[in-house]
Amino acid sequence: MKALDELISAFRRFPGVGPKQAERFALYVVRASGPEIDRLAEILHNVKETIGYCRECWDYTEKGLCSICSDSARDHSVLCVVERPQDVAAIEKSKTFNGVYHVLHGSISPLAGINSSQIKFKELAERVKNSGGGFKEIILALNPDSEGEATAIYITNALKPYGVKLTRLACGVPLGGDIDYMDEVTLGCALRGRTLV
Repeated sequence: MKALDELISAFRRFPGVGPKQAERFALYVVRASGPEIDRLAEILHNVKETIGYCRECWDYTEKGLCSICSDSARDHSVLCVVERPQDVAAIEKSKTFNGVYHVLHGSISPLAGINSSQIKFKELAERVKNSGGGFKEIILALNPDSEGEATAIYITNALKPYGVKLTRLACGVPLGGDIDYMDEVTLGCALRGRTLV
């Protein structure tokens, strides 16, 4: 059945969804009532229409500024640079960081042909430059893999002229791991034990 195969194929494009799970999702959709499917389609359309980027940190938000950037109780002099929006959520769960974020939406990967112009690095550099020395520390909370390392080295070299203190997450973050899959205790320890770059 062509329609079912296309639906299974569409679900397979979701991260972490294998063939069996994609098939279960597709069969659920087939069995679901018309109003249920209409509601799902409405929700999907609404998400695409209402969610955009925070103009400050590039995390997802429904407003111009996300709830973290607009929170005056946060320490706006400490900036945590992460690869993905999921990383913000993971760090927030640790309840050990009270600064603000910058989401790169990727990492530098020479092997995959991804350079600094394809992530939100230019926006980070402009943010640091326009702060006029307003950041007392920038934490590079990037995944401890080859792409994260390449990105950290690039950012460190590019931001050193601004004289801002640059730090990295401490040990405790497993090599090759993703920040959003770590437990809160490990992530909290890594944040507290960060070191100078």
